[in-house]
Amino acid sequence: MLKRYFYIIILLIIPFSRGTSQTGNEESYISLAYPVYTQYLHNGLLINPAYAGSREVLSVFSSVRMQWWGIDGAPTLETVSIHSLLKNDKVGLGFSGQFLQYGVTKSNSFFADYAYHLILGKGKLSLGLRGGVDMSNTDFSGIKESLNDPTDPVFQTNDKPYYLPNVGSGVYYYNKKYFFGAAVPSFLAYKKNSTGDISMQPFVNIDIQVCAGMLIPFSQAFKLKPSVFLDYPTDKTKDMRVDINANLIIYDFVWVGGSWRTSENVGVAILQLQVTPQLMLGYSYDFPVGTMKGYWEASHEVIFRYEFGKKISAANPRYF
Repeated sequence: MLKRYFYIIILLIIPFSRGTSQTGNEESYISLAYPVYTQYLHNGLLINPAYAGSREVLSVFSSVRMQWWGIDGAPTLETVSIHSLLKNDKVGLGFSGQFLQYGVTKSNSFFADYAYHLILGKGKLSLGLRGGVDMSNTDFSGIKESLNDPTDPVFQTNDKPYYLPNVGSGVYYYNKKYFFGAAVPSFLAYKKNSTGDISMQPFVNIDIQVCAGMLIPFSQAFKLKPSVFLDYPTDKTKDMRVDINANLIIYDFVWVGGSWRTSENVGVAILQLQVTPQLMLGYSYDFPVGTMKGYWEASHEVIFRYEFGKKISAANPRYF
């Protein structure tokens, strides 16, 4: 029972990253932190609004991530997104939703994306904007039922719901050989004072995210797709995240790969199947290694992507 309460406390603390302000009063920044994605390379819309329309077809994506499998109250994240290039081949529109539950807290996020595409050299450059809202709500009723003292004042009042509008932007360049993207998903931070009032703090504690990769063909049957992802926070209390990824593509059907997440000492095994030119299914297994092994359980992630239209074909596959 004590172990269960320990996990509940950890789960209540981890998803909210709150940095104490330097003004000396009881204020803190609010950051609704979602679990780390593993297969973001197959849905760049989750990290960069300029990705909207880059697949050049109507692309539908869904994923389920089960963080720290086997622990009661561990985060579970569901995502859905849809984006498409319009008929003029210049404007891309997208929409994404994220639904996270951890412990007694539910956090949802809804964003709309706009991207303008320009032909540049042998590829395309897109400039993107996004706008939406993050929402969070905590209900302590589930905890009170299992406490020896259900009258504990700490759990008598539910956390005040948060509705935090936000905006972001990004740039994305891609051709048949390589891609590069950079984005600031959120320009707005929020500060909460001791009375629970929230104030907006623009351009404070932003994250700069960079993703780049290339395609190396060895033969008609085998191709290698290495990539790197960098998340640089301006908040010095947060660590920089670096992911090093590689996927071996076999006959444009099986994708076998792995990742190394340096900031967390986490290894990742990835398997994807391009069942048809339109349909992809994927699974990833995240496992802690080194000094982190034993502190938490492995995580699982399943993805589904389906693309409508004639531009995605067996004769003209898309790798990014």
